[in-house]
Amino acid sequence: MEHITLLLAIVIVTALVFDFTNGFHDTANAMATTISTGALKPKTAVAMSAVLNLVGAFLSVEVAKTISGGIVNEDGLRTEVIFAALVGAILWNLLTWLVGLPSSSSHALFGGLIGAAVMSAGWSSVNGGTVVTKVLLPAVAAPLVAGVAALLATRLTYRIGGKIRNDAQEKATAKGYRAGQIASAGLVSLAHGTNDAQKTMGIITLALVTGGVLSPGSNPPVWVIVSAGLAIALGTYLGGWRIIRTMGSGLTDLRPPQGFAAQTSAATVILASSHLGFSLSTTQSCSGAVMGAGLGRSGGVVRWSTATRMFVAWGLTLPAAGLVGAGAEFLTKQGTWGVVVVAALLVGGSAAIWLISRRKPVGHGDVAPAAQDTLPAEPAGVVTQAIAAVSPPPTVAQAAHDLSATIPAPTPPVTADPARPATV
Repeated sequence: MEHITLLLAIVIVTALVFDFTNGFHDTANAMATTISTGALKPKTAVAMSAVLNLVGAFLSVEVAKTISGGIVNEDGLRTEVIFAALVGAILWNLLTWLVGLPSSSSHALFGGLIGAAVMSAGWSSVNGGTVVTKVLLPAVAAPLVAGVAALLATRLTYRIGGKIRNDAQEKATAKGYRAGQIASAGLVSLAHGTNDAQKTMGIITLALVTGGVLSPGSNPPVWVIVSAGLAIALGTYLGGWRIIRTMGSGLTDLRPPQGFAAQTSAATVILASSHLGFSLSTTQSCSGAVMGAGLGRSGGVVRWSTATRMFVAWGLTLPAAGLVGAGAEFLTKQGTWGVVVVAALLVGGSAAIWLISRRKPVGHGDVAPAAQDTLPAEPAGVVTQAIAAVSPPPTVAQAAHDLSATIPAPTPPVTADPARPATV
């Protein structure tokens, strides 16, 4: 077993930096809806998510093995390729965080890895079948499955809730749904740690294989699992407030039953895929579930302008990160000076994005439920109108409640005071 070289150490540190950006970039996946409905305070939500992300990192290594030995061929792969891939992923993560778009950190990593590998050794270095079956197909299926599941769960929830007859029952039910949201948010956090922390484990393991420290096909060492879990937990605790604001109230206005349905559906999809080794995007799964929950409530409106920007970012993530990764790999192939230039570009680009973000900072006070009232209203789009057209009819209790709310009780006539006798 060879010792860890300086370049390999730089790659490991860079991988943990990516893991850190993954944490604050994807905090919204677990906690945005919980914060937007008032189930948890922002600071409490991200602290809880951070702890469960750390726990989730120890539950499985199937996704890590997919990355370390599935997407690209390990034979002949240089350590510099891993470094270039991470540069592309980190810069794309920071850019989408700056504009508040919940893009996929996973696809940013895959795109950077594929672009750098192709620049280094050609298209033969990429396992096309693995990319299609375990990256591209889950990318399309995950948001659709999570969205449909959340839509149906929301419809079922409101149909059951139609039996509520008074305000006291409604308040008790809302309280129960908020408690359910906390539990489901914890499940999403656990799933996020299980799925996303493994991606950094896989990258570090791949770097150790290329550096001769580990043999091909090895599982991540314990220190790799611990460091990856701590890095993503720390990033989660800091909170990606810009993306939390977009996910929690920028896509749709969520109520406790919708938040519970969205988070439960997303967690189920993520955990199932993690155990099957599918490295899907937790961002896309949670975003699809939020939109499905928004469409599931009668009268709910999805802000399609925000959703369209998000879809565009999803489509650009793989090629954009791939181009940056390929460019970084082209420089690292030039020798030591190229590696130094790429490192300088990474540090300079990250610093520039951070300085731009300070012009209009977004903190935990900007994502609280009271801050959602400042968002502009958006008319219902074609999809929302089509979903509303086939919404189930109201229950008898709902109809009676609506009728009593629309017909006011008669008011007694106002009579004038009798004339008082004049006093002398």
